[in-house]
Amino acid sequence: MIPMKIRIGSRGSNLALWQARWVSEQLRKLHIDCEIVVIRTTGDVNLNRFSAISTKGIFIKEIEEALLRGEIDLSVHSLKDVPTVLPDKLTLAAIPEREDPADVLIASDGVTSIAALPKNARVGTSSPRRVCQLKALRPDLRPWEIRGNVDTRIRKVKNHEVDAVILAYAGVHRLGMDEHVSAKLPPEEMLPAPGQAALAVEVCQENIALGKMLGALDHQPTRSATGAERLLLEKLGGGCRLPLGALATWQENRIHLRAAIGRPDGQGMLRGDVTGDSPFEAAERMADFLLSHGLSDWLSEVT
Repeated sequence: MIPMKIRIGSRGSNLALWQARWVSEQLRKLHIDCEIVVIRTTGDVNLNRFSAISTKGIFIKEIEEALLRGEIDLSVHSLKDVPTVLPDKLTLAAIPEREDPADVLIASDGVTSIAALPKNARVGTSSPRRVCQLKALRPDLRPWEIRGNVDTRIRKVKNHEVDAVILAYAGVHRLGMDEHVSAKLPPEEMLPAPGQAALAVEVCQENIALGKMLGALDHQPTRSATGAERLLLEKLGGGCRLPLGALATWQENRIHLRAAIGRPDGQGMLRGDVTGDSPFEAAERMADFLLSHGLSDWLSEVT
């Protein structure tokens, strides 16, 4: 049975609320009334460096617990924050159409590319994936661990606390802050995180009626493409701290999957490019490629 008013669980950041409101608007088009319930997560409360805390599910754990207790009816997450294995009794009822998954550079002093950053520039990011690919491009650059929302990170550039930051374009765009973008980074330089720019709408499996209704928001090409990326992450045994970049697209009815992974200092960078008839096949081929080309020798160093 679908409640008279759907309670949507969300973090309280501007971006998370934008995402929850977007889902709410889509449901209102289906004549479903909604309210947003803000829930603080471990990632919101624990402001230590990511490298000093366990990061698996830190932005969704408390929201999922509220869902299981029946305090909310569904939750909205950034798919890249969702672990590849969900808790028992929960399922992703919808993965809506993805925004542009690219990363962007936001820099000061008119810099419009990573190559144009000054020598030894400080680049704000808390992502091992970005650090790895950044160091592979420019070993001289100094990754600067940074926390905070999109506007906070941009402000650190404007205040010259760092020379640049790298962010997901989807978040910048959704918040209407495109004017700050110095350059959109091509996948040859910076592959995104698995699932980046896609939303995940999570419900209890037993709520069959609500799950079916949310199916109207699901975008099968996005679900399949992000599924390949997340399957690869799972096969490599990693979470959000694994420095893996992955991007899957549909090309001529086949999944085209690109991936990149390396050590924190950018050494040993491996890049692969495979196709498959299904998300599983593409992920399997990519995992086999990476492991057979040296990743198995040092995977334990980066997991």
